Amino acid sequence: MNLKGKTVVLGVTGSIAAYKMANVASALVKKGANVHVLMTKNATYFINPITFETLTNNKCLVDTFDRNFQYNVEHVSIAKQADVVLIAPATANVIGKIANGIADDMLTTTIMACTCPKLVSPAMNTNMYENPIVKDNMRKLEGYGYRMIEPDCGRLACGDVGAGKLPAEEVLIEAIEKTIMPVQDMAGLNVLVTAGPTVESIDPVRYITNHSSGKMGYALAEAAINRGANVTLISGPVNIKAPAGANLVNVKSAADMFEAVKENLDKSDIIIKAAAVADYTPEVTAENKIKKSDDDMSIKLKRTEDILKYIGEHKREDQFVCGFSMETENLIENSRGKLAKKNANMIAANNLKVEGAGFGIDTNVVTLITKDEVKELPLMSKAAVADEILSEILRNK
Repeated sequence: MNLKGKTVVLGVTGSIAAYKMANVASALVKKGANVHVLMTKNATYFINPITFETLTNNKCLVDTFDRNFQYNVEHVSIAKQADVVLIAPATANVIGKIANGIADDMLTTTIMACTCPKLVSPAMNTNMYENPIVKDNMRKLEGYGYRMIEPDCGRLACGDVGAGKLPAEEVLIEAIEKTIMPVQDMAGLNVLVTAGPTVESIDPVRYITNHSSGKMGYALAEAAINRGANVTLISGPVNIKAPAGANLVNVKSAADMFEAVKENLDKSDIIIKAAAVADYTPEVTAENKIKKSDDDMSIKLKRTEDILKYIGEHKREDQFVCGFSMETENLIENSRGKLAKKNANMIAANNLKVEGAGFGIDTNVVTLITKDEVKELPLMSKAAVADEILSEILRNK
């Protein structure tokens, strides 16, 4: 994406991950952006400001009272120029200061003067990230319109394993691009997305479900909103915050999701069935009601509603239906069969044996199948896959 004429402000704080921002700054400059870097004093212990000055050809500002620049009120001047601000890595300290209106250095004073979209990418020790005070501060920032970029999980510099890693540079750049130059090619379209798993109760303790995290469906919903669509998101139980602007319908069982889909089907121009619905639900019989020991657990099951099939059977000529196919072999053949059997317009298929594809992770490897075409996508973030899917839907609609 060409960012010529756009100004990006990067706020870098005192985290070991600060060194990664050199690659982000360099990539943005190559895309044509005018990049200004603001650093906290602690950030300079991890990476030298000269690095950013060399990459951006702009003075890297640290000291609010630095007089070594052309005369103007610098933090206000940069704030007026900015099309987007990204604070990354964002420490618990800086998140807390901004959330509570403290502006005591160049970075925080500039942020307070900015009216453009602001992105925050937390990076810290897992226990700090999970601290309820830090969580409250992040929620407060979201309430003020800041957008949080979820940290990655993995081994941290301190040796702990968990959430708190700064995401890959590509993820940060992608977030900037989507914020700074959103394509409104879906304005006026009503999009229905189903996401996440369904849960079928066996008894008050046990249930049947699957490994779906809902990440792909939520990425599709967010991408459609960013492109101007009106989105209804029907979601099974997940641990993801719904994208701002989505009409969220929470469901639990496959029957709940089926009823929600039926209720919203006629209102939709595009239907994307990304939910991984549990295929079976316990059948209520006299035998099932008999209490059995844990060593002798036998439950009769019946199939749940085939939601995609129902959608395909009841769609109008002007509606576009995209389903998902999870395969372990014969990806193209099985997915083409599903395309015809379900009367869908497109199937987004992935092989669960391929590294980087499947449930619970932030990447996917997808093949888009229509009646006349097969398009293989490389390993991409689920956000990027979502945009590719939407672009293909619009191209074939």
